[in-house]
Amino acid sequence: MEIFRSLALVVFICAATFSWAQKNDLGVWYMYFGNNKISKKWNWHNEVQYRNFDAVGDLEQLLIRTGIGYDLSENNNNVLLGYGFILSQPYVNGEKKENIEHRIFQQFITKQKFGRFNLQHRYRLEERFLQDDFRMRFRYMLGLNIPISQKEMLPKTWYASVYNEIFLHFDSSVFDRNRVYGALGYVINKNLRIEAGYMNQLQESRNRGQIQIGFYNNIPFNKN
Repeated sequence: MEIFRSLALVVFICAATFSWAQKNDLGVWYMYFGNNKISKKWNWHNEVQYRNFDAVGDLEQLLIRTGIGYDLSENNNNVLLGYGFILSQPYVNGEKKENIEHRIFQQFITKQKFGRFNLQHRYRLEERFLQDDFRMRFRYMLGLNIPISQKEMLPKTWYASVYNEIFLHFDSSVFDRNRVYGALGYVINKNLRIEAGYMNQLQESRNRGQIQIGFYNNIPFNKN
């Protein structure tokens, strides 16, 4: 029963953020992240993000990413090669346009633990094949998960999640954007967790907030 009460509270938080988004013209991103072991060293990354200009129905971007990763050390220091498909529908002079991007990316993730603080560093290089252009971009993210209701990130644990990520171009306009995020999360079991939070995205020409609802799946596919 405890898990159902906890999940009901998460759903309530999500419903409140939907209402807040509609009243304040914030976007909402619905996100699924899978990171599944396929052997002792190898993992499969799978990800879908459905991003809206409002709470639901006004598509801003559909992002699908996948990749194969390899642990350089046990459950840490992971290198990954991946591909992303991005369908964007921005407003240009009041009218919606459609853009498609194909993206290849390479990344390195390393984790550290200091007491309750679970840190993650992610370094990502992207080769972006746009409809009429090619660009390269570097991203660095520093993320932090802090368990609240228990000392460790164990099942039935509430936790706080924060991150900062900077995006840099490989051309004269180096700065692309910066994202700052804060959320409340719940560990359902050792392989599943859910988060609801707020992200502020700063770009050269605009500063916009996003509500984010994320589901994380780490169920292993290998027998062990």
